[in-house]
Amino acid sequence: MQEIKIRLPLRDEVIEKLRAGDYVYLKGDLYVARDAAHKRLMDLIKAGKKLPISLEGETIYYMGPSPAREGQIIGSAGPTTASRMDKYTPTLLDLGLKGMVGKGKRSQEVLDTIVRDHAIYFAAVGGAGALLSKCIRKSEIVCYEDLGAEAIRRITVEALPLVVLIDCKGNNLYEAASREYADNPGGTGDVGSEFGI
Repeated sequence: MQEIKIRLPLRDEVIEKLRAGDYVYLKGDLYVARDAAHKRLMDLIKAGKKLPISLEGETIYYMGPSPAREGQIIGSAGPTTASRMDKYTPTLLDLGLKGMVGKGKRSQEVLDTIVRDHAIYFAAVGGAGALLSKCIRKSEIVCYEDLGAEAIRRITVEALPLVVLIDCKGNNLYEAASREYADNPGGTGDVGSEFGI
């Protein structure tokens, strides 16, 4: 396992080097979007209309922040369960999306599309939203303000700590950790419970 600092947007040569299990720290701009925003994007795609954001080379963090307290940039910023976006993800990856940040397992269709489109899926630690919010330097709503916490935001992060769950080769940390645990049940335990992902 490596510990790697990455500047966004993701580049193919960086994605190529990342492996499931690597610890990374993201720096730069990414989008925040959850279920309701994904549905609106998909409705536009189905209607053949232009999207309000470009997905080419971008990363989406599946997160709906809590309201910011006075003097804060953003409220708690923990990850949402990524499987809720699985029905939209293959289409967005085909449109150029390169990175996703969330928690939990993904469908086989998403995994296959990650490999086909040379993308990557990162996990943020669940239950650590208050700590993760300290990595966010800027937050602005770019569209769908009527959705409140589910509006699409553009955030700027500094040293956002993540783990590579699925790399561009299709290596899946959940599967690898489950196999390792099955082979060594007296070990440290399942990676999902160990890291809260």
